[in-house]
Amino acid sequence: MTATFGSALEGKVAIVTGANTGLGQAFARDMAAAGALVACVGRSSMDETLAAIDAPDRTLAIEADLSSLEPIDRIVSEVLAWAGRIDILVNNAGIIRRADALDFTETDWDDVMQVNLKSLFFLSQAVARVMVPEGRGKIVNIASLLSFQGGIRIPSYTASKSGVAGLTRLLACEWASKGINVNAVAPGYVRTNNTKALQEDPERNRAIVERIPAGRWAEASDISGAVLFLASSAADYVHGITLPVDGGWLAR
Repeated sequence: MTATFGSALEGKVAIVTGANTGLGQAFARDMAAAGALVACVGRSSMDETLAAIDAPDRTLAIEADLSSLEPIDRIVSEVLAWAGRIDILVNNAGIIRRADALDFTETDWDDVMQVNLKSLFFLSQAVARVMVPEGRGKIVNIASLLSFQGGIRIPSYTASKSGVAGLTRLLACEWASKGINVNAVAPGYVRTNNTKALQEDPERNRAIVERIPAGRWAEASDISGAVLFLASSAADYVHGITLPVDGGWLAR
């Protein structure tokens, strides 16, 4: 299913990280459907994403691993060479490591914080340096329900996603006056390949669905709708929010 947003992003140039799979793939597809030129950034093949968009003249595939800062300048340079501008950045790339807090390793801490928080900040900084002279731009970060809750066995993920919510507020405070909207979306439980094991576990699946007032998992298009809204002119006066799209999970 595609999130329909008309031609709300017509003529805009967007970067979507983590676009090779899952939610990032849906964001790239739906932004292209809304009229944007989309630079799809991912650490593996983008063939499936480009096939889903089915508009090769509106897409650019950039292979980049955000486990270091090395590709950031290259990403920005390639997009500017391709489209001449950057209007939207969706910071979706992220990883997770699971272990009890008593056993959690420094490597698992550093790996997650690098991708989920450090690279997110410095890519936002690099893109904002392009946006500020133009006096406009939209940055949408992908946070998590763990930006609001603690969770278990995912200390670095919880810390990083709490940090994403905090950075979203800070960057909004600094850049709103420069015409840049910085906001975040916090997805609930979404049907993607990453959650397939949970969906197929009858006990876990039942417990999750019973906890969601809407009574179902989200589809990727449910999350895309919120991302497209925050990336569009409809959100010109929205700054610094982290918007839960969770079927009412947090309201429970």
